[in-house]
Amino acid sequence: MSSTSAPRDVRWVKSTYSGAQGECVEWAPEHALATGEFLVRDSKVPGSPHLALSSTGFTGLVEFAKNCA
Repeated sequence: MSSTSAPRDVRWVKSTYSGAQGECVEWAPEHALATGEFLVRDSKVPGSPHLALSSTGFTGLVEFAKNCA
């Protein structure tokens, strides 16, 4: 896992696991498909660094979100 600046042409999509209270997570599905790297960020601070996860790390994050919902 790393925290970096995203490429400029990345399209971010709000996660279906984001909450109604503003705790919003976005990810970049096309980037993941093209590179195998799963980018995740806080939608409230779009210019901040993001997480770059492996497919295993992303799967773990999604499982964690489902269990917290």
